[in-house]
Amino acid sequence: MTDVQTALSLIKRGADELLVEAELVDKLKSGRPLRVKAGFDPTAPDLHLGHTVLINKMRHFQELGHHVMFLIGDFTGMIGDPTGRNATRPPLSREQILENARTYKEQVFKILDPERTEICFNSTWFEPLGAAGMIKLAALHTVARMLERDDFAKRYAANQPIAIHEFLYPLCQGYDSVAMRADVELGGTDQKFNLLVGRELQKHYGQAPQCILTMPLLEGLDGVNKMSKSYGNYVGINEPPHEIFGKLMSVSDELMWRYYELLSFRSSDEIARLKKEVAEGRNPRDVKVLLAQEIVERFHSRRAAEDALADFEARFRQNAIPDDLSEVRIACGDEGLPIVQVLKQAGLTASTSEAMRMIEQGGVRLDGEKVADRGLVLVAGESVVLQVGKRKFARVVLGKNE
Repeated sequence: MTDVQTALSLIKRGADELLVEAELVDKLKSGRPLRVKAGFDPTAPDLHLGHTVLINKMRHFQELGHHVMFLIGDFTGMIGDPTGRNATRPPLSREQILENARTYKEQVFKILDPERTEICFNSTWFEPLGAAGMIKLAALHTVARMLERDDFAKRYAANQPIAIHEFLYPLCQGYDSVAMRADVELGGTDQKFNLLVGRELQKHYGQAPQCILTMPLLEGLDGVNKMSKSYGNYVGINEPPHEIFGKLMSVSDELMWRYYELLSFRSSDEIARLKKEVAEGRNPRDVKVLLAQEIVERFHSRRAAEDALADFEARFRQNAIPDDLSEVRIACGDEGLPIVQVLKQAGLTASTSEAMRMIEQGGVRLDGEKVADRGLVLVAGESVVLQVGKRKFARVVLGKNE
């Protein structure tokens, strides 16, 4: 077991908040392996890099010798997590939940050590709990306390419906911590309310309250919205190597450091050294390549990472794309924006008619590939490299209208 201060430094790396730090120090000083929990509702079949922020932190706890519990919410997934939503989430069928859960198990072991990971399903304790047990659990929290939660409060104030079953979700997540006897629970910053419910329920059941470690929500490729499939700004861990590599190379130089902190397994000292080298003149693109290769190798292989780099260089560097690309941010609605409008607004063509003509002549490239469709529409969340002719380039980031 690592000494407490060294362990605490690794645990807090990239974290947003630790509650309560003094309690965690006492737990670490005990010398026993802590029971560390993070829960995931299998509401979609594939994980993206945003999900892996928590899984990477679980790996840190494994490296420190603690007992990691990866909780698949096969029961709570049928309720639907209302966190951050302005409408009731449609519940999934049992069949969908189980299929998604199967793929989750396959994907997390690309990061976690399977020999030191306990996979849990919360149906194990909720199905025996039954209706009577659920009613007793519901009696431990008030409606007033539930309405302290920001998203519930906003929906209530706006006269938007809140279904009764949504109030059960924080209670179920909290009861998971009781059933699992968690010492530490990890979650995104948007989960803080639910994590605190777990502390309160553990006290009620006579357990020492868990410590809470919240992790920031990873920004997507646009650098604005959180990474999400609905925004189209995500990097899926099951995507082909060249897709992962190309997407990571498209992030801004500033966002690159955020990704290093939350996604890289390099030490803090190594990352600080890379920052210093860039500040002293090293090309940030070279450092971005290191990150892209690390991520591709993690989810595919070293050979795949080398091939992805070769593919990237063939498509981009041989087209003489400059290192100091200007970045243009363009707002668009939910319906997206036609590429001819994007080219005009980015200053790459003087008009939409010129844009159409350049596309017809084969003079427009998007991420290194020729654009043949004049009607192509780009959507909010996309970050692309556009090229017109041999010398006009821009990295274009599309964001939603405010």
